[in-house]
Order: sequence, then structure tokens, then C-alpha cells
Amino acid sequence: MGFLARWRIHKKVVASSQVEVSEKDGVRRMHFGTETIQSAMRVDDPFALEISYTRSMMAFLLFHPKSQDFLMVGLGGGSTAKWVYQNLPAARTTVIELNPEVVRIARGYFHVPADDERLRILIGDGAEYLRNSPPAYDVIMVDGYDEFAQAASLGTPEFYASCRAALKPHGMLVVNLWGSDPRYHEYVATITEQFEGLSVCLPAEQRGNIIVFAFERSPNMPKWDDLRSAGRRLEAQYGMEFVRFAEGLRKLNLHTEKRLLI
Repeated sequence: MGFLARWRIHKKVVASSQVEVSEKDGVRRMHFGTETIQSAMRVDDPFALEISYTRSMMAFLLFHPKSQDFLMVGLGGGSTAKWVYQNLPAARTTVIELNPEVVRIARGYFHVPADDERLRILIGDGAEYLRNSPPAYDVIMVDGYDEFAQAASLGTPEFYASCRAALKPHGMLVVNLWGSDPRYHEYVATITEQFEGLSVCLPAEQRGNIIVFAFERSPNMPKWDDLRSAGRRLEAQYGMEFVRFAEGLRKLNLHTEKRLLI
């Protein structure tokens, strides 16, 4: 008997797509037909970021702490949308989610707020939506997976070019990738090409996830001392491991003793 069979609290099949919810030890999880965890929420702290890769995605604040306009492609259980809603009161967030059942479950089981002036969730294809978007966003966050891999439409040169075109000056793209994906290196290379080399990678504490940050304009080779100082401020403010995020940028990116070369 598998994990889901023992701890499942909801199961729904829609158009051959299976969305399930399980709960164990105070943590509620969303799955898409397998035991792979798509999203997780601690029931007694629903706005916290339970999974480490979602926390790592927030490392964009090291570079862009005053972001206000967000676009998120892929909702899942709504972890990142909820965190921004709770912790960045000036933020306005639009989320594009392909599967309406995911939206229903996110609101029914994962405490995703109803639409208001600060949050709206649209049903649709993220790539199509971005194709026609003006430069309206400070941050675009992409986390669009089915049970097996990232959606194919979210990994093309055209998609990443659309992302860059939809960013305001000095905006950022944030992409969650699986390091085990056979196309991982292709995706990183494509992002790097579309952003003219202005990208860095941050390995999440959770093994296997790599977060890619791409910049509409260069952040001018930030000093490590400045990134650490920003990390300490953010860590004190939000209670997450931002100093570790700053240090983690050394692992996969060009750098000198004093600067991150981006």
C-alpha cells in the first residue's frame, strides 16, 4: 500500500488528469497522479513555505526587494502566491493555471485566498498569456509541472523571450527546474541565451531542484558583502534562510572572491 493510499484525503480525475491531496504529520500535500509531491502546506502555518525549493525561489529578494507586480505561471497548492500575498502587502499578483481543478483544490484545501485587488487567478496557458503581455511585471515566477516533467510550452526559446519582454526594466525571471530532467541543461542554456548571459542558478536545499534567476538588465556584479548584508536583513524580516541563499549562489555561477559575476 503506497503513501497516497494510506493518507489520501481527496482524489479527483478530470480529463485524464488526476489531482490528489494527502495529509500526514500535520503536512498536507498535492499530487498529480503519483506520489511525487507537487505542493505542501503545514496545516497549522498555511502561509509558510514548507518545501525548500519554494523558499529558494524567494531569493529574488536579494536583488529586487521592492518588487510589486508579479506573474506566476503554475499555481499548484499556491505556496508562493500565498507567501507573496501574506508578506509583501504592496504586491499585486496574477497567477496563470491551466487546470481549473488545481485552482479549486488549492482554494478548498490549501487556503489560497479568493481573488481581490492584490491577487487574481486566471485559467489558461501561461505561454499563450505571456505571448501578448506588455512589460508589466517586476518578477515572473515559473513553476509549471505535471506528474512527469515541466510543461513543454514553458521551456522553449519563444517562451523565455516572451518572459523577458513582459518584464519591467530591472525585472527578474525565476524558474524552478528539476536537475534530474534530461532537458535541464537545455533549459538553462535557453534561458541564458534569451537573457544574453544574465542568469544565475541556485541549488535548493531539497536535492534535485535548481532555481534559475534571469535578469532583464545586469545587477552589476553584486558584491558578496552586499548580498550577505541583504540576506541578514531579509532573514530577520521573514525568518527564512536568505544568508544561505546568498552563499549558495557561489556553487554554480562564475564569481570572484568579492563579487558574483553577473
